[in-house]
Amino acid sequence: MVDFFYFHRIRIGSIFTNQNPMIKTISWFAYFWWYLLKPNFKLIKLNWQGKHAERNVQANIIAREWAQRALANNGSSINVIGIENVPKTGGVLFVANHQGNFDIPIIIGYVPRDKGFIAKLELLKFPFLSKYMKYIDCVFIDRKDARQSLIAMDKAAENLKGGHSLVIFPEGTRSADGTIGKFKPGSLKLALKAGVPIVPITINGSMNIMPKGSSLIGSASVKVVIAPPILYEEYKGMDSNEIAQKVRGIIVSNQC
Repeated sequence: MVDFFYFHRIRIGSIFTNQNPMIKTISWFAYFWWYLLKPNFKLIKLNWQGKHAERNVQANIIAREWAQRALANNGSSINVIGIENVPKTGGVLFVANHQGNFDIPIIIGYVPRDKGFIAKLELLKFPFLSKYMKYIDCVFIDRKDARQSLIAMDKAAENLKGGHSLVIFPEGTRSADGTIGKFKPGSLKLALKAGVPIVPITINGSMNIMPKGSSLIGSASVKVVIAPPILYEEYKGMDSNEIAQKVRGIIVSNQC
């Protein structure tokens, strides 16, 4: 039964890939929610049993499979350069430019580490999605509440110190045309608090999957460049503005 549904899903995904944008968009969102709901009961069972570590491991596996299949189903191709630059152990702060809504599944699916994200508090309104995000150690921030943001950033720093990895998008918003905007230095204070390696990631072409302002999903050829890590010893004497400029410079240098 599992094999039947797996191959059926891939076949249907490949059919929709060749259809018009509206059909492709509807099919993608149907897949999104179906795949999100299907394994949720397994995670609930592990949660009831108190097997939280196993639950989190499974949540990361499910998220990675979902991301890879979701991108394949819309016909996108992802080319990753620099996988060898990802540290294999310890907490890592991944810092990426932000071109579109698909940057998150691209990083989940193709950057080889379990990782969470600094996410908007509003995402907690989606019950099934928010559970997955909690299980992969995402940290939720209310940008309108400075006190809550500080508490959340402290939690994020503790997660990093504990060996978990996180992703941030310091531009704070998606680019409309692929131009990399100014980095908000406050988000880079997280690295100083945690003392972990920073790995810059440049995403090229993801904006073409779902352009800003559009609700339709297409396909694109995306190139992801993972730069060598910046070790804590290399930036500990800098302030957050200097770190932001250094990391942004690396990301910009790897743009296509």
